[in-house]
Amino acid sequence: MSRPSRLLRSAQFPAILLLAAAGLGLLLANLPAHDAVAGILDAHLAVPGTGLDLSIAHWVSDGVLAIFFFVVALELQYELTRGELNSVRAAIQPAIAAAGGILVPIALYLLIAGSGPSATGWPIPTATDIAFALGVLAVFGRGLPSAVRAFLLALAILDDIVGIVFIAVLFAHGLDLVLLALGLVAVVVFAVLSRLVRRDGWSRPVLIVLMVIVGVVAWGLFAASGVHATIAGVMLGLVMAPRAADRTRHVLEPWVNGLVLPLFAFVAAFVVIPQVPVSALSPAFFAILVSLPVGKLLGISLFGLVAQRIRPAGTPPAIRFPDLLAAGALGGIGFTVSLLLANLAFAAHPDVRDEAILAVLLGSVIALVVAAILVSWRARAHRAAGDAEGETEPDEDDEEEEPWSER
Repeated sequence: MSRPSRLLRSAQFPAILLLAAAGLGLLLANLPAHDAVAGILDAHLAVPGTGLDLSIAHWVSDGVLAIFFFVVALELQYELTRGELNSVRAAIQPAIAAAGGILVPIALYLLIAGSGPSATGWPIPTATDIAFALGVLAVFGRGLPSAVRAFLLALAILDDIVGIVFIAVLFAHGLDLVLLALGLVAVVVFAVLSRLVRRDGWSRPVLIVLMVIVGVVAWGLFAASGVHATIAGVMLGLVMAPRAADRTRHVLEPWVNGLVLPLFAFVAAFVVIPQVPVSALSPAFFAILVSLPVGKLLGISLFGLVAQRIRPAGTPPAIRFPDLLAAGALGGIGFTVSLLLANLAFAAHPDVRDEAILAVLLGSVIALVVAAILVSWRARAHRAAGDAEGETEPDEDDEEEEPWSER
């Protein structure tokens, strides 16, 4: 494996790249280069013979980002069938904690935003960015028990499921049931083709090409039907044959980490910082800024504590409350999905949308800093406890782990 590929499959480098891309987008939006970049992002590209006519920015958020959701769905499929969430017993603790990490931020958001136009942004602080969270864990968490990583991964996966449901249910518009039905037919054809693919044989390249074509057609039908186009990526990933899904996930991961997510982060963060007093910012700004880092930490840690108290016999051992705090802080790094939700929730109100995006960036950075502090503290405590017990065997977390999507 080449060094660039290893870097893009690692936990740390993609998170750094994602943050740098968002920072660059925010910087260029507030420099004299703004008009030139905005002109490029607002330029429209149409597909002849279809109703698809999107700006470059929308091609990124609706088209390119669908590849990310496709890979997320492949991971979801793995976790639900062979991973951390493959049974009710295994999923019950992170599921309860994830519920807290969704309900508490929503309640806190609505408490701050009130019942006005800003209230529509309540889904924004419910998301957890897996790449960022695991990146922080990899950098600062040497010595943490593997149970903490498994708990965080399961938690983030469940968050993704909820985020996908929000996108599919809340942000569908002008639904065309005929086109949606045709899109679902294309998904079924994709599933069948994926089960015909074999490792060797003359038919394999032909089937792969056909799968790509059918996948693109499914995306176009979903986009034209009024359902957000990224849901096509989710559907295709969930129905793919497990063997083909594992290989596809391995191939796409460097491209998603190195191109898809940074490109989306750049486009999503390309917002002008409002030149207004802090008191003039919308309630949505303050609601996201507080509910993302604070609501997630409180919800995950408190509901996680309840889950530990009521866990059934035979479930994994309890995670200590300080470790739950660290996991809760990591959950507050919303970023990718939160940025998408901010764009969708306030699509009709560009000024509020830009403030919401800024709040997601700031709230995620706050959560990142708090998480780095708490994870470092807990990692030192676990390493010290291991030294005090005179361990002679290396801790499993000190060994190099496979990236989350290669398992």
